[in-house]
Amino acid sequence: MKKYGIIIYLIIVNVTAFTLMGADKAKARKHLWRISEKTLFLSALLGGSIGTNIGMYFFHHKTKHWYFVIGMPVILLLQLFFIFQGYHYLK
Repeated sequence: MKKYGIIIYLIIVNVTAFTLMGADKAKARKHLWRISEKTLFLSALLGGSIGTNIGMYFFHHKTKHWYFVIGMPVILLLQLFFIFQGYHYLK
């Protein structure tokens, strides 16, 4: 049961992160108040790194900022590393 809770959490946080990237891009086009870069990075750090990476390229958003182009994939790779380390530790 615990495993399903984690999966549901990751789905929700990744959909949210993807949506945040799209919403920020829409706001940028209309010159409206923006979602902070801290919030976008926080959504990735909280487990939404897949959603932010997909959203970045799907919406063509933040792809000219080196700290997003490098930072978001690094967060994803670190999360995958720790997941696999935990998996091997629990085995």
